[in-house]
Amino acid sequence: MSLYDLLRGLHIIAVIAWMAGMMYLPRLYAYHTETAPPGTEFDAHFQVWEAKLLRIIINPSMVVTWALGLALIWWHIEAAGQGWAFLAQPWIAAKLVLVIVLSGWHGMLAGARRKLAAGERPRSARFWRATNEIPFLIAVAAVLLVTLQPG
Repeated sequence: MSLYDLLRGLHIIAVIAWMAGMMYLPRLYAYHTETAPPGTEFDAHFQVWEAKLLRIIINPSMVVTWALGLALIWWHIEAAGQGWAFLAQPWIAAKLVLVIVLSGWHGMLAGARRKLAAGERPRSARFWRATNEIPFLIAVAAVLLVTLQPG
């Protein structure tokens, strides 16, 4: 087993955890929005579930995903001797853009949790259901970019 294989395997596991949480949280928001009026006991339960999902699963797995992703970039640049030109390849540049978009979506979800906890309902349950698959679609595109390395 090489360092690269270990980094890659751990990175994939972290991405799976991140995506699982990112796909589940909007579904919780949909249920929260439509079934738990602000200030109710059910609202308080949703707030706990959403906060724990972010704090225990989503945030740590995003940090680990980024750390291992940066380690893999380092491996390509230094250990594999590809140099900084590695980052100019279209597939890695596109993947990095997708990861940044996904990180922005993560931040938006975290902000939405704070709004829901404050009793605000700026988005409908329909919105949360419609956007539920965004992380999955981004992950599919990122995985295909890495495995096929187009361009």
